[in-house]
Amino acid sequence: MGYCWRVSTLSEVGRDALLVAGGGRAILLQIANPSVGRGVAAHSNFATRPLDRLHSTLTFVYAQAFGTDSDKRVVRRRVNRAHAPVSADATTDTPGYSAFDPDLQLWVAATLYDTAITLRELVYGPLDPAAADEIYREYAVLGTALQMPAALWPATRSDFDSYFAAESDRLEVTPEALAVSTSLLAGRVLPAPLRAAMPLVRLVTAGLLSPRLREAYGFHWTPRQQRRFDRVIAMTRVVWPRLPRSIRFSLSSFYLRRLRTGADVDVD
Repeated sequence: MGYCWRVSTLSEVGRDALLVAGGGRAILLQIANPSVGRGVAAHSNFATRPLDRLHSTLTFVYAQAFGTDSDKRVVRRRVNRAHAPVSADATTDTPGYSAFDPDLQLWVAATLYDTAITLRELVYGPLDPAAADEIYREYAVLGTALQMPAALWPATRSDFDSYFAAESDRLEVTPEALAVSTSLLAGRVLPAPLRAAMPLVRLVTAGLLSPRLREAYGFHWTPRQQRRFDRVIAMTRVVWPRLPRSIRFSLSSFYLRRLRTGADVDVD
């Protein structure tokens, strides 16, 4: 049975390094939107420079959610500069895309929020309803920082659930999305210690996806794999919440420090 983990702000959820484990799921949800998938395939370095992409994404998220006004301005300028060339017109066979399309920005922010809450509640149990409402409202910053109008973020969690379900029904794993996901999850360009962790990354990523998307991305999911995934989550439930906050929040401190000392990589 789940239990209520009482938190009051985004800082208690979004700072938790646990959420990085959901990164693969968020990416695969994003690129299953055909417009996002086409843009990523044409312009992103997900597959060839995955660590740089991870650094960039975490710098953006932590700066917007927990940084100073100066941190936010620096990262926002970088994102805008990187996104400027990311666009293409639709063709008879493929959708158009633009990194400044507010509907696509909404979808990207929505995948980050939904993945964070899904993983958080799997490990910690359900959030207190009032805290969940406040955290939901605060998560809109990940979209508004990308020029998404604030009014586009669904007004309530119930509205969000309806939006997310409808968008999920429209997702399609195109050949471009499949190629990106296959290369990303193979981890061939990663250092050896990180390559050794990729079977676990693939297991967690697949386990967090819906059965329809799991199949579309080519994951061979068996009852044995479901049991392995369940064991990983059960072990994490026992160990992770008992770790000191200094460990659980260490990534946010690290990335904000890198940003402020100029040691971080460009955000893209």
